[in-house]
Amino acid sequence: MDCLDLLTADHNRVRGLFKRFKDAESSDDMETMTLITTKIVEELRIHMAIEEEIFYPTIKPESDEIKDTVLEGVEEHHVAKNLVEEIAGMEPNGEEWAAKVKVLIEAVEHHAEEEEEEMFKEVRKETSAEDRNALGEQLAARKVELGAPPMEMALDLSLEELKEKAKEQEIPGRSKMDREELAATIDPRG
Repeated sequence: MDCLDLLTADHNRVRGLFKRFKDAESSDDMETMTLITTKIVEELRIHMAIEEEIFYPTIKPESDEIKDTVLEGVEEHHVAKNLVEEIAGMEPNGEEWAAKVKVLIEAVEHHAEEEEEEMFKEVRKETSAEDRNALGEQLAARKVELGAPPMEMALDLSLEELKEKAKEQEIPGRSKMDREELAATIDPRG
């Protein structure tokens, strides 16, 4: 899978979690908010690790523009990591905790949008499809090492099951996704 598609799938999975957190907050469902936040923390830790360990170092030399957005991305990760660690260490029982999660959501939404709109376009222009696919395989393997479910788990599901999970997980853009995109985006564990 193309590395940019894999990273966008991660972004969309987290966007779905953000939507579910906001829905739970609006209905004062602290149990769901807590469960979703645990998933957000797990997803972000894995995603930031694969970007910093593999993706950023690989793409950084491609152009000065990419180098600049990589440097900014690393700093945005620094902010997100601090928030993730603070949230993980807090009792999920109040306004301060929920406010911190919302700040994390805003920061990550900005970061993901910037990557997709600026960095990914430049990376696509400066790299070959073959190189992006090879990099995507490295990223996918590292995700599994870090505890993410292998995409093969989702590929074992029927198209209808993938669509249903994408709906349950509030995956944005799911109606336009093909089977592989759905499998890369959903969390097959639920």
